[in-house]
Amino acid sequence: MGLPALLCAVLLAACCCCRRAAGVPGEVEQLEPELVEVEVGSTALLKCGPSHSQGNFSHVDWFSVYKEKPTLIFRVRQSHGQSEPGEYQHRLSLQDKGTTLALAHVTPHDERIYLCQGKRPRSQEHRIQLRVYKAPEELSIQANALGISVNSKEPEEVATCVGKNGFPIPQVIWYKNGRPLKEQKNRVHIQSSQIVESNGLYTLRSVLKAQLLKEDKDAQFYCELNYRLPSGNHMKESKEVTVPVFYPAEKVWLEVEPVGMLKEGDRVEIRCLADGNPPPHFSISKQNPSTREVVEETVNDDGVLVLEPAQKEHSGLYECQGLDLETTASLLSDQRELLVNYVSDVRVSPMAPESQEGSSLTLTCEAESNQALEFQWLREKTGEVLEKGPVLQLNNLKRDAGGGYCCMASVPSVPGLNRTQLVNVAIFGSPWMVVKKRKVWVQENTMVNLTCEAAGYPRPTISWSIGGVASEQDQGPQSVLSIMNVLVTPELLGTGAECVASNSLGKNTTVIFLELGKGLARHGHQLLLFLSPVPIHLIALPAASNRTTGPITSTVSPHARANSTSTEKKLPEPQSKGVVIVAVTVCLLVLAVLGAVLYFFYKKGKLPCGRSGKQEITLPPSHKSEFVVEVKSDKLPEEMGLLQGSNGDKRAPGDQGEKYIDLRH
Repeated sequence: MGLPALLCAVLLAACCCCRRAAGVPGEVEQLEPELVEVEVGSTALLKCGPSHSQGNFSHVDWFSVYKEKPTLIFRVRQSHGQSEPGEYQHRLSLQDKGTTLALAHVTPHDERIYLCQGKRPRSQEHRIQLRVYKAPEELSIQANALGISVNSKEPEEVATCVGKNGFPIPQVIWYKNGRPLKEQKNRVHIQSSQIVESNGLYTLRSVLKAQLLKEDKDAQFYCELNYRLPSGNHMKESKEVTVPVFYPAEKVWLEVEPVGMLKEGDRVEIRCLADGNPPPHFSISKQNPSTREVVEETVNDDGVLVLEPAQKEHSGLYECQGLDLETTASLLSDQRELLVNYVSDVRVSPMAPESQEGSSLTLTCEAESNQALEFQWLREKTGEVLEKGPVLQLNNLKRDAGGGYCCMASVPSVPGLNRTQLVNVAIFGSPWMVVKKRKVWVQENTMVNLTCEAAGYPRPTISWSIGGVASEQDQGPQSVLSIMNVLVTPELLGTGAECVASNSLGKNTTVIFLELGKGLARHGHQLLLFLSPVPIHLIALPAASNRTTGPITSTVSPHARANSTSTEKKLPEPQSKGVVIVAVTVCLLVLAVLGAVLYFFYKKGKLPCGRSGKQEITLPPSHKSEFVVEVKSDKLPEEMGLLQGSNGDKRAPGDQGEKYIDLRH
């Protein structure tokens, strides 16, 4: 045998040895197993050979290889499968005519190599690498709530990030203000660890440690997890967190609110601020402008000095000082001059002005302020501006010139800064009544309040012409209001009430008339009449006698007032007024009965209806006669109004909405 032939034989033998699988007799080694990727909980499909394979799958054995040791898990005989006892016993099944083994409910423990082998040695042998994935749960991040000092010599814990139940272990990346952080000696350190749960999933815990500067007081930190799924690479981010950063103060300043010019009455807040964290302990002091003495002021729990209300005495030089509790070093202070603008001591002369009608009066106003002042006079009851300037001249005084006058002293340069002083001008005169006459609607036998108001100087007193309980209320230095509580009686309804106001210069009166309200009539005692809402006209025709009295037409309206004036002529023979009311009531009842009879005949068809407003009534023979309604009354004209309209007028027979009854037949 030549050298080339011998060399070929050696190489062929070496190749054959290399193709044998270690630890599995007769197994043919595959350098690159087929890769199958699934998520936890899903079903993995393991094909025994490539999709184009034409091998015989009626006799196949399936093995799981763990730590290079194969374990038989499933047998296929005559295209029927049977699981071997163990962890896969109830999760394996055949698909695609026995060519595919389905592994249900995949767990992280299932990630390994699976081997299928045919009946003949070194034939139909196929390896499958199963990769299992599980996305981690939402990230949680916890910042260091205690804070980090810039004076620390070593990296301090900034935040901790935790991602639970992922597979395989994800990769973590930390960010500050959107930029990734990398390990940096003595500056940045990232410490990550993982825990294997009982279900095979991983919980990742990553801690970021860093040395922070003053500039990091507002820095945003967050973490990111990178992981893989069968669909590709994915990532999850945590929320952003900030960490308290402690640094010494380098500057102190004083602030005053509100900003701008201050005035008396404002709420003023004085506070000290510093650029350190935590802020130092502050104290606020004020220097007396006259004595130059410095007095420490009392601040509230927030370290703020509140001036409420601000007064001119609060003006002065305020100083703020801070003490760093960590270094116990006194900080630089800040000073500010505080000016509270004021208007005070507004005075009007004369203080109690008095004058006669027709004379003149001069009012003068004075005030003090640290700013330029403007004056104006206003009428109290109208708000009208009478004069601009400190002097108000009143000439040819009338009675109504009495009352309040207001002097306002204001500072134009400080909006809202003003003070006023009110003075009442008294004009000597007899009383005058606010209302000369008045009518009051009342109900009999009820209590009612009658009011009377009068003004004058000297201030008048009020008396009443009736008995009752009276009380007075001051309406001003020259006015008085009297309230009389009285019972409404027939006598009071007849006489009314008189109010008399008097002072040393004269007196005046007011008369109050009391009338019953609508729907009420008075005749000796109170009588309520409930009338039909439709006016009823009664036409009385002459009887067979020789009476010469003409037809009488009366109208009764529900809106008739008891005090209406009647146009009826008084009868010569006076009779009882009560009889008149009884007669009217009886007539109404007769009309009601007659209306019912007419309605009955109309329903029976015995009463024809035409277009005319008047109808002739045919009565049965036994009742056929002439009806005469006679009304006698000696009542007064105002009482006759009960038989007429509200205006005392008679209506024509053709008025719409009225009913007429012809009694001639």
